[in-house]
Amino acid sequence: MPGPTKQAPPPLQVDTARVVLAGIGIWTVALVVLLVLGERVDRLWTWTCLAAIALALLGLWVMKLQGQLPRRSSGNTD
Repeated sequence: MPGPTKQAPPPLQVDTARVVLAGIGIWTVALVVLLVLGERVDRLWTWTCLAAIALALLGLWVMKLQGQLPRRSSGNTD
């Protein structure tokens, strides 16, 4: 007989766009490091960084289409 089950905690409110942008930044830094190292590293890692950046940008575009990104205000507070 199973014991009492605990109630699941409420979901966290996360700014997913900010998380994706942080990931893009990390992959970009990795790409720059790989480009600086030049021929001392396998080119597979360079393509991995480029693919990660491209997929993250695609993800941001999909989030925009789905309306998950916050709308930019025009600056008017009337």
